[in-house]
Amino acid sequence: MRVVSLVPSLTEAVAASGPGLLVGATDWCSHPADLDVARIGGTKNPDTAAVLRLRPDLVVANEEENQPADLERLRAAGVEVLVTEVRGVPQAFAELHRVLVTGCGLTRPRWLDEAEQAWADLPPAGGASAVVPVWRRPWMVLGRDTFAGDVLALLGVRNAYADHAERYPRVPLEELRGCGADLVVLPDEPYRFTATDGPEAFGGLPAALVSGRHLTWYGPSLVTAPRVLGAALAAALR
Repeated sequence: MRVVSLVPSLTEAVAASGPGLLVGATDWCSHPADLDVARIGGTKNPDTAAVLRLRPDLVVANEEENQPADLERLRAAGVEVLVTEVRGVPQAFAELHRVLVTGCGLTRPRWLDEAEQAWADLPPAGGASAVVPVWRRPWMVLGRDTFAGDVLALLGVRNAYADHAERYPRVPLEELRGCGADLVVLPDEPYRFTATDGPEAFGGLPAALVSGRHLTWYGPSLVTAPRVLGAALAAALR
């Protein structure tokens, strides 16, 4: 089978589970670090002609990360396109099984079972709330119905904007500062927040600088995400 992935999370999942299946991936697919496949552009602007030249048996995509017009163009050319929808951790496990076992014809990988177990063994949830920016200039935060928001909720941190009408609302910094959150969670993607770029905007509010891969990717990183993110959140709340 020849597989092209248009999603970094799924690229890592397929590469870890079926070495040799991937023939193409986006420019943003950074894991595994030694991935040696054709690059076909970004998630929002893939070169569909380049994808077709790779003669894939399957293209894996995501309803949030990829554009419907690009996926329809591939389907019109006769390519099978499997589109995932991931808005929570349980759904991520189900969709990963669908991609790897149903789509790629692989045996269910051990890491997927290990990931499910890691998320089943969590301690009781706490009660902290957080603002979770994903961009600045303008400031954008996690809103309703997001995978990252569910990740945090399972780790005992409630997204302060979980009930917002939008999934990624633009919110003025003054409002973010005054929303009553216990901490600000700053991932290193899609905007690369750092110790000197992000925390200073929130005054004395505790800040947790976290791995975007562990917060927003659904793949092998789910095995260690509870431990890695949990440690970062606990350190910020001490």
